[in-house]
Amino acid sequence: MFLCSFTSSVFAKDRGTLIFEDDFERNESQEIKDEIGKGWGSNSRWRAAGNKQVDLKNGAMYIFMHKDADHAVSVTHAAEFQDGAIELRFMLEDAKDSLGLNFADLKYKKVHAGHLFLAKVSTRNVELTDMKTGGMDLKNRELRKAKTVPPALQELLKAKRKRFPNQLKTGQWYTLLVDVTGDTLTVSIDGKKVGSFSSEGIAHPTKRTLRLSVPRNAVVDDVKIYSRVANGK
Repeated sequence: MFLCSFTSSVFAKDRGTLIFEDDFERNESQEIKDEIGKGWGSNSRWRAAGNKQVDLKNGAMYIFMHKDADHAVSVTHAAEFQDGAIELRFMLEDAKDSLGLNFADLKYKKVHAGHLFLAKVSTRNVELTDMKTGGMDLKNRELRKAKTVPPALQELLKAKRKRFPNQLKTGQWYTLLVDVTGDTLTVSIDGKKVGSFSSEGIAHPTKRTLRLSVPRNAVVDDVKIYSRVANGK
């Protein structure tokens, strides 16, 4: 659950109650290891031999994959809601960069590492994926690892992902809104809807953790997490 006080909560139309926000306007005490603060964590200790992969500077969070890392950078924060939204500003500095918003529930043991669904933004497209009933389902994942996925499952897994063409410029700030309503995931950039995808895994009753997944580099600022009662009631 969130540690922040609800006395300062605000209500934003179509988003819900603001339960967490961070503008990253703070300094670190050292420059060797991740020191994000305000409840954020990362996988740098066990995936990058403890090397720094998150840097707070210029009032923003710079995420970069260390050369010794064996996995994409994962920057995490509690985000407990059923329906809700994530709003943030982001910048991709290279054409090959991307930013994923990975929603997870580590208490749900039928999927690998709690993976539920993902909204991934690159300079060329937005990709929405149901991982809970797709590739991260433990049975499906074992078949994929063994390379014994039957044709019917191959078709099912294809149906668990949808891609929307969307061109972004490098070195430019954008505002991203990822909305979760029932079984539907919707992404808007700078107030313009890019795409929606409906799949049963998105309706998982409790999203507990937000993971910012970065396989190369990304810059993030002004993160806001909203929660609302399912069906808007």
